[in-house]
Amino acid sequence: MRLPYISLRSRPCRSARLLAVGFATTFASHPSSAQASSPARDTLKSIDRIVAHELERQGLPGLQVAVGSKGRVVYSHAVGKADVENGVALLPASLIRTGSIAKSISAVAAMTLVEAGKLDLDAPVQTYCKEFPTKPWPITTRELLSHTSGIRHYRGTETENTNHYAKMADGFAIFANDSLLFQPGTHFSYTTYGYTVVGCVIEGASGRAYFDYVREHVLIPAGMMHTIVDNTFTIVPHRARGYHGHADSLTNAGLMDGSYKVPGGGLVSTSEDLVHFGMALMSGKLLKRETLEQMWTPMRVPQLQGGQPSTYGLGFEIVTVDGQKVVSHSGGQQGTTTQLVMIPGKSFAVATMANDDQAAPWEVNGAILDFYKMPRQR
Repeated sequence: MRLPYISLRSRPCRSARLLAVGFATTFASHPSSAQASSPARDTLKSIDRIVAHELERQGLPGLQVAVGSKGRVVYSHAVGKADVENGVALLPASLIRTGSIAKSISAVAAMTLVEAGKLDLDAPVQTYCKEFPTKPWPITTRELLSHTSGIRHYRGTETENTNHYAKMADGFAIFANDSLLFQPGTHFSYTTYGYTVVGCVIEGASGRAYFDYVREHVLIPAGMMHTIVDNTFTIVPHRARGYHGHADSLTNAGLMDGSYKVPGGGLVSTSEDLVHFGMALMSGKLLKRETLEQMWTPMRVPQLQGGQPSTYGLGFEIVTVDGQKVVSHSGGQQGTTTQLVMIPGKSFAVATMANDDQAAPWEVNGAILDFYKMPRQR
């Protein structure tokens, strides 16, 4: 069915008027909810109820949700608090850490270089990233993107790293000299560090700084005007604070500097930007159809733990439900949990971001997918 447009809304708050000044260019053209048709208002109220129910049921500080269909944002809403201590409301324009959804953005950036003939997925990574040391077997960018490189994931308290790294390759000091877990290409083992190497590859193949290239070739074409690096030292207007726990047990999230893993988990964004990203992919604005088909095909190599076939392609998880591909990525780190889900066959996308690292955004997305009668993984 064709979905009505639902305007950006948030619960009334004193800061909304101030925020509108900074984001007027982006949001001013949207019709108000009062102008929406009756079906649109009914849809808005139904999704509002889902979001409000999950906020209360999960005991979360805040939830931000957006839905896109047929190339248009049809719903964008936020509830709860961006800053609990100071009573600042969470808004649709509040910036929340993406967590590992940054991997999907980086993968798309890498594939634009493949389409431009500047990156060979099957060449050794040292062709583009000379800082990464050689291993007993060559590692390719394809293996980095699909988590089949053998590069390890976090150990111990590494997720609590508060060191700040000025350059992409500086973060290699954490992991690059460690042995591979397996011969590349033979198994699947999820690794954020592998995507730090992807960032280095993007810089080497493009001749640009990682984020400069991503902004020009992914974010701007997709209309993602509120997605930036989560620099802990930079003053970032409207960046939400992050929390841990639920309701009465809520605490401030642990400390973390994501400069060692920007391509794999060091961005902030909005749920609406993530939906713009999904819609830009599904409409062909960012990549060719055959490139997406390659990215959205599971590698099917055995997982290192358990041996089940991997459902991960190049930067995305893919499952088939009722004959439809369901393409997604989730994220979780200090102060955030997120999920983006796309149904390419329906040109449909939904994204939920919570400023809490114990949230379950997939519960929100699942309820919304059910409301729209979309296939989903259960």
